[in-house]
Parts: sequence; C-alpha cells; structure tokens
Amino acid sequence: MSFQRGIDGAEPVRPDPVGGTAETHDYRRRINTGRLGTGTLACPRCDAPVALAPGPAAVSAPLACPFCHHAGAVRDFLSLAAPARPARVEIRVVRRVQRLRR
Repeated sequence: MSFQRGIDGAEPVRPDPVGGTAETHDYRRRINTGRLGTGTLACPRCDAPVALAPGPAAVSAPLACPFCHHAGAVRDFLSLAAPARPARVEIRVVRRVQRLRR
C-alpha cells in the first residue's frame, strides 16, 4: 500500500475531517461549594472576638463567647460588614447532596 500526495495538496490524506462523524460529549465539573465572602466572628453582646474549632462549621452550630459566656448560633456571631477584623472567617456556601432513601 502506498500513499501518494501531489505537491499542490489537492487531495487530503484523510478524506473525512477529524471529528466530523464522531460523537461529542460535554464534560462539566459539578461545583458543590462557592465562596460567599469574608466575615468576622465577634460576640453580639460584648464585641469580643470568637474563634471556631478547626474545620467547617454550620451557621446553625452552637457557639459561646469566651469572655461573657453569651451563647447562640454561629450566625448570631457572624458579621459580614466591612472591614473584617482580626477574627476573620471565610464564608462558603455548600450545596447539600440529596441521597435517595430506600
């Protein structure tokens, strides 16, 4: 078998364009988290900075002020107002994955 191609390039070696009849797929990565912004954790009663344990925390998780012992949910201590002070936290929105129940 031999291939002949003229100098003028009149005929392509492969008659069909690449991917002309190939099936195409659209691959998209699912994003389950998104960054909302930076906030500050401080006691709503005495304005003392409050620290979280390492790792993620839900806005409904319980939290207490180490200074005045005021207790509430994380959302009660969270402020999105600028400028963020030293007790900064990164706020992310996480989409829950619904699992089928059997």
